[in-house]
Amino acid sequence: MPPLVKSILYTFLSVAIISIFAQIAYDVPWSETTIPISGQTFAVLVVGMLLGRNWGSLAVVIYLLIGGLGLPVFADGGYGWESFTKGTGGFLIGFAVATFIIGYLAEKGWGQTFGKCLLAMLIGTLIIMAFGLAYLAYLYGSRKALEYGFYPFIPGAILKILLGALAVFFLVRIFPKAIV
Repeated sequence: MPPLVKSILYTFLSVAIISIFAQIAYDVPWSETTIPISGQTFAVLVVGMLLGRNWGSLAVVIYLLIGGLGLPVFADGGYGWESFTKGTGGFLIGFAVATFIIGYLAEKGWGQTFGKCLLAMLIGTLIIMAFGLAYLAYLYGSRKALEYGFYPFIPGAILKILLGALAVFFLVRIFPKAIV
């Protein structure tokens, strides 16, 4: 299969994987609201590491576009442009930035050792959190941003960082010619 065709195929497969993992959600009760923790971040970061900055970012941008256009692909079946103006908006934008940066790290060989995979997943998670928290702070203030957008997600983020690093580390070994 020609490399361009393979990259396009992997990109669209990655959009589907991100969409599926976004539906794996668990509502965490926190104060008066429930906040979903989903597999969306895990999938976004793994895609970035496996496809690299260009193809991985393209997959995430396509994912964001189809969600914005109305396909229910965001966490818990969310969709529409209004998703970008609500509390999740900063996190969604953070996906694209994080994917580009960790995709770059993957292209520099960060998928070759578990320690670097782990560090890349941490960096990607911190980028997504930074964008998400900044937007939440803009909407609701810093205290509420931390209360609803950070503290409840720490255990899930740690688990997704570990699982993501393991997934990338092993997938790079199993399919060395298929990915970055």
